[in-house]
Amino acid sequence: MEITRLTKTDTKSLLSLYRTVSADLKQRGVHQWDWLYPNRFVIQGDLKRGTAFGLRDGDAMIGAVVVDSRQSSRYEGLPWIDQEAGQARCIHRLAVDPAYQGQGLGKKLLQFAEEQARMAGGVSIRLDVFSGNPGAAQLYVRSGYQKIGTIRFPIRREPYYCFEKLLVR
Repeated sequence: MEITRLTKTDTKSLLSLYRTVSADLKQRGVHQWDWLYPNRFVIQGDLKRGTAFGLRDGDAMIGAVVVDSRQSSRYEGLPWIDQEAGQARCIHRLAVDPAYQGQGLGKKLLQFAEEQARMAGGVSIRLDVFSGNPGAAQLYVRSGYQKIGTIRFPIRREPYYCFEKLLVR
């Protein structure tokens, strides 16, 4: 299975993947994603900018990740290790279809994202993860990310943890 850059033609399959993952999270009591996020407009923006990447099994989209330099304004003021914000890259919306979880695909997507960040000149990589999703947070800790702080988003009851990893060149 190869990770490839996604295009507008992948909108429907990417939206379907995120809906499947959202439903699974909700069933497990993790209220991370819902009808508000990730939505069609967010996904179409990722595809238009060429920052979404996917993993397929045949025609089925089974995993995805977004890598770019877009940071939430809530990141401002956090004690980032890399103080050159312009050199940081970010990971967004990393997801693996529940039927394929436990096979190392999340780690594969994460490593791919790190390599994309390096190739784009990134010095560090940042992300936020829902505090109510300890499995996701553990993936980042096991992969060498350091917890930098906590932020909150509107309408969300629980905070998000911010992580960072310096990229070795």
